[in-house]
Amino acid sequence: MRHLLLALQFALLPGFVLAAETHDHGHHHAQHGSLGAHEHGAAELDVALDSSTLEIELRSPAMNLVGFEHAPSSEADNRKIADARKQLEQPDTLFRLSAAAGCALAETQLQSPLFEEDAPGHEHEEGHDQDHSEIHARYRFDCATPQALTGIDLQGLFKAFPGTEEIQAQLIGPNGQRGAQLSVGQPRAEL
Repeated sequence: MRHLLLALQFALLPGFVLAAETHDHGHHHAQHGSLGAHEHGAAELDVALDSSTLEIELRSPAMNLVGFEHAPSSEADNRKIADARKQLEQPDTLFRLSAAAGCALAETQLQSPLFEEDAPGHEHEEGHDQDHSEIHARYRFDCATPQALTGIDLQGLFKAFPGTEEIQAQLIGPNGQRGAQLSVGQPRAEL
């Protein structure tokens, strides 16, 4: 399944690059290891349904989710990081899936240099750019009735993280692959 998500990123890359170039709020940053531009307010979402397995991967600048991208410098910063992590650990509140599909969360993976700050003995990697941290969240669901899953609604994600203004979604499902530009006013993508 991970191969599907990787293939999805490359299959729809030209459309995402074009979309990123047309909307950058004047603060377009290069991001190491990211396919698109590091753009505040914008995030990327990959969704792949293969048989009964649904995988969702969210990639976002930390600014969208915690309000900053630097190493935490206060207890308030640490609370914001902990709050964002807690919300990301509850994908059922972020992604609304059809109840008829019977999708149950099987795995969650969260990655960000900000989540490692409180780890004992944590040291910054040489050359790591703390000014442009990203947060990656990956989820795997097992769906009892995958044919009932027709789309995904991100209204909960936009509500939980108001710094996220738009999401470039790339989806693979039974009807093929497609891209969608999602926002508070248009939070739903069809599979």
